[in-house]
Amino acid sequence: MVAPVVAGYREDMTSPTPLTALALNCTLTPSPGESSTELMTDQVLEALREHGVDGRSVRVVDLDVKPGVEADMGAGDAWPGIRQQMLGADILVIGTPTWVGHRSSVAQRVIERLDAELSMTDDEGRLETFGKVALTVVVGNEDGGHAITAGLFQSLNDVGFTIPANGGVYWNGEAMTTTDYKDLDETPKAVASTLKTMAANAAHLARLLKQDRYPPA
Repeated sequence: MVAPVVAGYREDMTSPTPLTALALNCTLTPSPGESSTELMTDQVLEALREHGVDGRSVRVVDLDVKPGVEADMGAGDAWPGIRQQMLGADILVIGTPTWVGHRSSVAQRVIERLDAELSMTDDEGRLETFGKVALTVVVGNEDGGHAITAGLFQSLNDVGFTIPANGGVYWNGEAMTTTDYKDLDETPKAVASTLKTMAANAAHLARLLKQDRYPPA
């Protein structure tokens, strides 16, 4: 297993505004199976903790998230509970594996369910997702990292999330091999550097947006 990139909490921080993060792991592998997506998503949460962000992860495939584009698709739908956690967080992380060059079907379902946010506004006309920051994680041993990241960025921005500079991290293994991210002996330097930067930028932006909200529509 790849060791976490960072751990702990920076001692030089002086009472920063507390933040929370929710990571949606969109692996196709049910618990307790090992997941490269979970590993890299957990590394993002570890990096965020360095900046005073308390995070938790949800493996979406373990829950009964119904198909649809409404906030609540009825009896047994697990999405309303996930949505409440999302609305309670300052940062949303979406992690997905790459399959046949595209994000997973679980990630696609999450994006489809987020479409409901377009009709959810506060008393001043702002989407409830305004002021929340989004990050993306993509892993796979085939091409697709850039395209999947771009698609997720556009979708998340469309439904109200703000993307920070360097807001996505991905790892593409050698094509047509069986090596996964979780099989690596250490975190690649480029990935470690990106994790560090995206966490710092996400926490910085989330604090700014929490202290100074977007104007009413």
